[in-house]
Amino acid sequence: MAEYFSIHPENPQARLISQVAERVRRGALMVYPTDSVYAIGCHIGDKQALDRIRQLRKLDKHHNFTLMCRDLSDISLYAKLDNSHFRTLKAATPGPFTFILEATSEVPRRLQHPKRKTIGLRIPSDPVAQALLTELGEPLMSVTLIMPGDDYPLSDPWEIRELLDHHVDVIVDGGYCGLEPTTVVDMSGGGTELIRQGAGDFSPFM
Repeated sequence: MAEYFSIHPENPQARLISQVAERVRRGALMVYPTDSVYAIGCHIGDKQALDRIRQLRKLDKHHNFTLMCRDLSDISLYAKLDNSHFRTLKAATPGPFTFILEATSEVPRRLQHPKRKTIGLRIPSDPVAQALLTELGEPLMSVTLIMPGDDYPLSDPWEIRELLDHHVDVIVDGGYCGLEPTTVVDMSGGGTELIRQGAGDFSPFM
């Protein structure tokens, strides 16, 4: 059974955040809230947890994973940024956007797109997600919590607990999340291409 942590959505309890982060470091597969929808996350270098996510979500090898980052310094370590990229990301983050960028050598190859060598990155504004990332001191490997065959992500923590109690190790209840995933922007080819319109309005940054 999964451990269940009820964490205040605006003022996360430091003691509970520390406990969750320690479990992630030890290989836990975690459900946690973001500023768009709930996500499934694990330690960036944990291949076993990554395989569990693939199996749970029924993902193929071409699926783009996302690194959930604390700030721009994290992104600059894992993605190749020019000055234009940096200015855009600085203006648009934190927020409900996922940016597809060329990966650096710091990104494990299994997380990169197999052909394009890209990685999705984002900086959430959600206080719980930010507290977890700060406590961990490194990004989380994440995907949206949407089950195979479903049209919308799971948003009710109690429903998540009922469905996934025996499939994940930690469930962080940060209250209800939205149903709209992030807006995805591809900046890997030199330009800026809107791939998916989601919760974030990217038009001011185009």
